[in-house]
Amino acid sequence: MRFHLLPGQRYDTIGVAPLIDGIDFHAILADKAFDANWIIEEMNERGAQIVISQRPQRTHPIKIDKEVYKWRHLIENFFCKLKEFKRIAMRADKTDQSFAAFINLAAAVINSR
Repeated sequence: MRFHLLPGQRYDTIGVAPLIDGIDFHAILADKAFDANWIIEEMNERGAQIVISQRPQRTHPIKIDKEVYKWRHLIENFFCKLKEFKRIAMRADKTDQSFAAFINLAAAVINSR
């Protein structure tokens, strides 16, 4: 698992570049928040399959694989499991370092179940 903490007042797309840097993958599964032209261009350059639900404003919609898009529920389920840890849901830690450490710990507990 790899994650990147962002300030709460920033768009989610700000965190994409550090997450995908140096990683080889074949597809990106994301929701409408990640429907940005620069992300789609980056995925096309990498040859990765784009499975992002698109905003209605997109003039030329990108065809996505509906069956692969259904796999997104696994990601959503993982976030729901993380939020079962009240300390994560409420962001109770004072520092980013302790918050990140607790996310790693919670992910390890979830994976050990």
